[in-house]
Amino acid sequence: MFTFTPLLGALSDSPASQSLLELDGGLKILIDVGWDETFDVKKLEQLERQIPTLSAVLLTHATISHIGAFAHCCKHFPLFTRIPIFATTPVASLGRTLLQDLYNSTPLASTILSSSSSSETSYAYTNTSGESSNILLQPPTDEEIAGYFSLIHPLKYSQPHQPLSVPSASPDGLTITAYNAGHTLGGTIWHIQHGLESIVYAVDWNQARDHVLASAAWLGGTGAGGTDVIEQLRKPTALICSSRGAEQIALPGGRIKRDEILLDTIRSTVANGGIVLIPTDSSARVLELAYVLERAWREAAADPTSSNPLKGAKLYLASKNIGATMRYARSMIEWMDEGMEEEIQGDPSQNRSRDKAQKDSQTSGKAGAPFDFKYLRLIERKKQVERLLDRAALSRGSGPGRVILASDSTLEWGFSREILRRIAVDDHNTIVLTESLTISSDSEEHHRSTIGQDLWGLWANKSANVQNAIMSASANRVPGGGALLQVRDVSPAPLAENELYKYQQYLATQRKLQDTLRAGDGAAITTADVADDISSASSSSSEDSDSEHQGKALNVSMSLAHSNRHKLGLSNKDLGVMVLIKGEGVYDFDVRGKRGRERVFPYVAKRKRVDDYGEMIRPEEYLRAEEREDLDGPAEARALGNTESSGSLGQKRRWNEMLPQGGRRLSNGTAKRRRTNGKVGVNRDAKTRANGHDRQQDESDDESSEGSDAEAEDPVTTGPSKAVFSTSTIDLKLGIAFVDFAGLHDKRSLQTLIPLIHPRKVILVGGMKQETMSLAADCRKVFAGSGESSKSGSAVDVFTPTIGRSVDASVDTNAWAINLSESLLKRLQWQKVKGLGVVHLIGRLALSRIENFPNDNFEMNKKQKLLEDVKTDSKKQSTTTKQDVFLAGPPVLDVIPANNAASTRSMSRPLHVGDLRLADLRRTLQNSGHVAEFRGEGTLLVDGVVAVRKSGTGRVEIEGGGLRAAEGGSSRNREGTFFAVRNKIYEGLAVVNG
Repeated sequence: MFTFTPLLGALSDSPASQSLLELDGGLKILIDVGWDETFDVKKLEQLERQIPTLSAVLLTHATISHIGAFAHCCKHFPLFTRIPIFATTPVASLGRTLLQDLYNSTPLASTILSSSSSSETSYAYTNTSGESSNILLQPPTDEEIAGYFSLIHPLKYSQPHQPLSVPSASPDGLTITAYNAGHTLGGTIWHIQHGLESIVYAVDWNQARDHVLASAAWLGGTGAGGTDVIEQLRKPTALICSSRGAEQIALPGGRIKRDEILLDTIRSTVANGGIVLIPTDSSARVLELAYVLERAWREAAADPTSSNPLKGAKLYLASKNIGATMRYARSMIEWMDEGMEEEIQGDPSQNRSRDKAQKDSQTSGKAGAPFDFKYLRLIERKKQVERLLDRAALSRGSGPGRVILASDSTLEWGFSREILRRIAVDDHNTIVLTESLTISSDSEEHHRSTIGQDLWGLWANKSANVQNAIMSASANRVPGGGALLQVRDVSPAPLAENELYKYQQYLATQRKLQDTLRAGDGAAITTADVADDISSASSSSSEDSDSEHQGKALNVSMSLAHSNRHKLGLSNKDLGVMVLIKGEGVYDFDVRGKRGRERVFPYVAKRKRVDDYGEMIRPEEYLRAEEREDLDGPAEARALGNTESSGSLGQKRRWNEMLPQGGRRLSNGTAKRRRTNGKVGVNRDAKTRANGHDRQQDESDDESSEGSDAEAEDPVTTGPSKAVFSTSTIDLKLGIAFVDFAGLHDKRSLQTLIPLIHPRKVILVGGMKQETMSLAADCRKVFAGSGESSKSGSAVDVFTPTIGRSVDASVDTNAWAINLSESLLKRLQWQKVKGLGVVHLIGRLALSRIENFPNDNFEMNKKQKLLEDVKTDSKKQSTTTKQDVFLAGPPVLDVIPANNAASTRSMSRPLHVGDLRLADLRRTLQNSGHVAEFRGEGTLLVDGVVAVRKSGTGRVEIEGGGLRAAEGGSSRNREGTFFAVRNKIYEGLAVVNG
């Protein structure tokens, strides 16, 4: 059984992606926890209801539309962190920096507390006034976000993984495999195998090759040169594919033409001293843009005779956590295109020290390592952006041009929003959109369009022919013409007294609900209270069923919602055995008649957090005595209650009491600054150095320098806050251009590859209604023309579900029961393949006789006959004849008579059944005394003389000689290595004779 339910991103304008897969045995897999720029918690209600029964979570891309709600779910949905989560290493690393950038850039990402009093959600609280106060939930800190992403199990491409059992369902037999999607670094096409179901989940992939990323793995990836889909992804029982971009036509000329249009647009603007703003994401497609622009600047500088306008132009990349993103990118070159590895191998500076390499790159025009920028300057602070724009305004029209890459592509958050506000009044400036942000005209959703969508609509309306404008740099740029753009701004503000009371009610409700979950399950869940530290506790698996826990949680929340708002506490009976810890003055608990965890004293085991380098430690636990005294404050002052020095370290402050300007200073002299969301950040200078944020430029012209440490930051709001919305207008006089850097599949790729995959069923998600229906019609037409049809004679099933609607896409199977004669059973020779028995047999099928049914089993067979004749009269059943029983029994497969054996003998070649894994073969050969090592991808070298290769289609090739090693070689006898390896391969397969 296989049921698919889109929770978000089906027939919708929203790019958010959330999909639920339900398989046999109660196995539920959630793929992606995406969000959109609205950050509306109501869109997560269906996801929250499914969390108690989820078995695994798979993450596809490091973008907001695929992992935007990941940190929110981990912080505010208690059971979410206990679910096994799987993703590739780049998705986990870049997703961490993306969400840290998001929560540091906009308060709206913290989400607004729901005003509905519903016991089914975790946002239920008593609303006395009936008015929405826009109270913001407490956002996760950078450390919490890093902790959430450390829970992800990293996977590699093309390596099958079988998850361990989880409490809600046992995924025995479940195998998940990640393949390259080509859209983002580490982006994944998931192959899920469970029983007879083979599911391929391919949302947002790119078959075209980029500079940084290889193409999708459908045809074997870059350099494979195949024309057929690889065996692992071919003929799935269900293909889940995104339809976004189904009506877009690929740009003739590919990436070369795309880069040319972008650079021509930039040259025409910077030649007049203008500013080019390129809004983009901060973790995915920004890598391709940064690489293209850095290379263009290097090529311009390498030619001293040319008059390229890029020589004098400045290039910037603005995002609040971009330094860490680029540091991760430099460490994951092996996940990129082969050309990136060749570029590193061909760079002589990689063999020298880093300082010398940077010095050489300054004095020569040679290209350095990828993402080791020479001309691209990274900006992480708002003050740096303001200083850059101020200097650009002073030298308007006379100074050098500037190109700024800024997050985010929607312009709803990040630096791109403020930069647009500053440069929109000058017609010499240009904004280049890198993604198509179309809004469906027949959409049933009613939500506010983003700034990016408004700019896209303005560009499309002013372009006479959109397709011609995309292909031509001269027709690409259109003037803004003084159009007025309405912008909604959001800023945090402290809560009023009545709002603070509501927020405290919410915290108390959350705390009591989570304490109840601890009592029933023993799991340590992080409380929503800002005063509590994040808990690192966990417990063993529950002995009770998850449905029972879910019922407890719903019962408690129901009682809280309908109780008096002044009575928020639970009774000792509701707390259960946890009353020994949470109750005041309670020291006894009657365990008679209890079961499970109610019979033992509650204990929460602290979980040791580990990373790739071992167990994580807390540095404050290893301070020297004098350092600890400086940190905590003098003991005498604490004993006497001296509060004169309210700004000293370690002293408690009132809720609204602010730190002295400039932040506090630790014993090591590093200053800490307070960010806008109330969290204390790390030293900016240290962070800049850690992120590799070194710039090679003259100090006199350093527009992005940080200035003095004592420079005042923006006004901050500490403690609980609310969102205050305001509206402003932007006068658009700058030029608007569009260059497609989205890196998504187009119409030709979808129409070509889907038929080559040969799926039994197709489910289309992740697109607007118009393009989804268009792609569905094309698929039905192609499948009908190819002759692929089901038993009913109709074409391959193509489903286009809506959000929340389940689709039954189970594989169509037919099973027949036959009996084997005793003489045939004696001749069978079973072979074992990975725990399964395989046998090849040829026999003669005949109807079963009456003597095949013993008297003891006659009544059983009679019942089987009665089930088939349920519509017949009871009298007729009682007078069943011998001929009826003869026909009702299952047929018998018997040995072929000797006179017919020669005519039925097959002349086909033997067939090998099984899946050979080189890792298993390597282990087997090493146990047999051979030396087996991997050399390159998909090649195993045995004893230095035999090479075993496995192609993308599953074909295994053995090359090498079986002769004795040459004189002077190893003393070990290698004679017959070829045949020994071949025999080991045959032992792992079942040989079925033709």
